[in-house]
Amino acid sequence: MWQAAGASIVSVPSNEVYNALQTGVADATDTSSGSFVSFRIYEQVKCLTAPGENALWFMYEPVLMSKKSFSRLDRKQQDVLIASGKKSQAYFAKEAKALDDEMVRVFKDHKVEVVTLTPAEYDQWVKVARESSYAEFAKEVPDGQKLIDAALASSSTRPCTGRREPPFVYRPDIANRSRPIG
Repeated sequence: MWQAAGASIVSVPSNEVYNALQTGVADATDTSSGSFVSFRIYEQVKCLTAPGENALWFMYEPVLMSKKSFSRLDRKQQDVLIASGKKSQAYFAKEAKALDDEMVRVFKDHKVEVVTLTPAEYDQWVKVARESSYAEFAKEVPDGQKLIDAALASSSTRPCTGRREPPFVYRPDIANRSRPIG
């Protein structure tokens, strides 16, 4: 998606993002809200695109178990596992919002411009995603288009609305450079 939007991709390990931004190897990055704060990215950027109503991206951190292993559990164990997963999901959603809020506060405290995507900007990014990432996923993953359709149908009429977007999105109207990390 970044490339389809005109960016050049630079692959940098998370613990080297600060230096990549500092030295000009990269001009933007996306990572979790907690990492943005703990890596002090606010010292190297001029603008933060904060999570908001028109979210485009979220941090997906599932606990996975094979169907074979799950099937070997008795019904009580399966029920406990599903219930604990739902409880964990609710906890993470609350904690993720707190991390988002903390990130916005810290970046503002360090005089970084904080913006959110407008509906029009969101729609432009979704168009880029449909033409790039979605199309590639549909082509490369077995039943990829079916999975995309199911994911979009299970959210709202707008893809990804209500989900968390990358805390720093390359915005040519704000940034002076053009090489985000991806």
